[in-house]
Amino acid sequence: MRIGEASRVSGVSARSLRHYEEEGLIVPGRFSNGFRDYCQSTIDRVLLIRSLLESGLPVRLIREVLPGLTDGTDAGAQAVREEFLHEVRNYRDRLAARIAALSDQQAALDAYLREASRTALRPPSAAT
Repeated sequence: MRIGEASRVSGVSARSLRHYEEEGLIVPGRFSNGFRDYCQSTIDRVLLIRSLLESGLPVRLIREVLPGLTDGTDAGAQAVREEFLHEVRNYRDRLAARIAALSDQQAALDAYLREASRTALRPPSAAT
């Protein structure tokens, strides 16, 4: 199928499909006129890529492990999956640490705003 149909079927924009190709995540076939030709296995791969990206994983990590996740063979696939899951856990842990730091910053700002609001609402002290 051509890029327009692949976009419609996968729910991924044609621009994103081209980007995935530029990043080396997919390699669509080509018609004799040079147009891209997307087969069902490429669409399936696009859906997996989209899911991984929506989970917040970086393209670098997806590019590294995607061949082992989608090659359809068992040889080494389990090791690749374990490595991938290890990387995903590490990424999640780093994300959790960033969220905790941001939550601390938010709490500090909330405390500051409460204090600033209380101080701003006090009547001016009488001049002596």
